[in-house]
Amino acid sequence: MTQDVDEQARAQGGATEPAAEFAGVTDGFERLWTPHRMAYIKGERPTDHAGDGCPFCAAPTKDDAEGLIVHRGESCYVVMNLFPYNPGHVLVCPYRHVSLYVDLTDEETAEFTALTKAAIAALDASSAPAGYNIGMNQGSVAGAGVRAHLHQHVVPRWGGDSNFLPVIGQTKALPMLLEDVRQRLVEAWPRG
Repeated sequence: MTQDVDEQARAQGGATEPAAEFAGVTDGFERLWTPHRMAYIKGERPTDHAGDGCPFCAAPTKDDAEGLIVHRGESCYVVMNLFPYNPGHVLVCPYRHVSLYVDLTDEETAEFTALTKAAIAALDASSAPAGYNIGMNQGSVAGAGVRAHLHQHVVPRWGGDSNFLPVIGQTKALPMLLEDVRQRLVEAWPRG
């Protein structure tokens, strides 16, 4: 079968190469090459100065619906991710323009944690996910898209929420509009 596929690929001007013929030691990982992401990686980013193109400084200056704000606290807030991995993907952000978790004050850290817990409670109540990815990428080498302003991702997960579409079609299927998801989270936000 592999030989037939290789012959077909060669006839169409391409070829596959068996991993065993590559240089190096097999490490057991499959590779997903996504060169299209270089445009995002190399794109312009906010500077280290507060407000200078920073979406996390801009969002709280807008009304909640326009800024996609789910909840406003004293020192931190929760906002919908404009480019969600899944419906309900939110970000917990301090209002203050700091880049590292260790730069938060004790009060900011406490509220940052409390809002993360509240976001999970709201997501549980509004959409009952089976699990979560929660985390921060600090620094561009760690994958931070906006490295200048700390933000924590809370991504709800369901069994089977990943499929071929992002890989083959470079498209993520999201069954709900951001504002509809935001409104459900606002309504489900823990009171008190």
